[in-house]
Amino acid sequence: MGPEVERLAAARLEAARIERSREEPIVGGLPDVPGIGVAMRLTPELGVHLRGLADAVLVNDYPGATLTRAEREMLATALSASNDCFFCMDSHAEHAAAVLARQGGANGIDDTDRADHADHADHALLLDAIRLGSLDGLDPKLKALMRIARTVGRRARDLTADDVAAARAAGATDADVQLAVLIASAFSMYNRLVDGFRARTPANPEAYRGRAAEIAEHGYSAPPGAQGSGTPPRSST
Repeated sequence: MGPEVERLAAARLEAARIERSREEPIVGGLPDVPGIGVAMRLTPELGVHLRGLADAVLVNDYPGATLTRAEREMLATALSASNDCFFCMDSHAEHAAAVLARQGGANGIDDTDRADHADHADHALLLDAIRLGSLDGLDPKLKALMRIARTVGRRARDLTADDVAAARAAGATDADVQLAVLIASAFSMYNRLVDGFRARTPANPEAYRGRAAEIAEHGYSAPPGAQGSGTPPRSST
């Protein structure tokens, strides 16, 4: 993607984000919170299970997988972007940045010509590119797994054995492919919960940053603010 094309695509994305932020919920009787928090607060059981699923596919150890937490968040970001779900793409891009900053690593990033990635701002261009649908800057394994996730999110039956073989050839394990399918499937559901309700969505991705730091440290099942790290916005998973 050339610089001018990328600039125009980013401008269109920002305009669409602002337009989406102006929408109000179209279903009555919902909790007065943004994004996926709406579904999580409909019943206590939904909150437990939806947070638990996020931990299972994005945080917890998965036997045989080599994907890092940051790479898993990038897959969630890419899938959500392909579904035009601004709440999920923006929140999980912030989660990925927070995990990278916490770990001080360049997981999934092709850093042959790049310096340290420990600071949050160093990841902004990469994560913006993912939101635009680009694979630039990613290593071959994550590129292949991102293609798998986007294919599953678009139409699962389009995924082929050749796609899986390409991921294996790029260094992915069977468990990595399983996780890519699981993340794509889970976030197709999360995306549809957010946008099916037209849950409120922030216009500025920075709204997710406080909660992202908590999630990077504690995962998804710990409620917002429960760890004494201040009062973050109630707008993230």
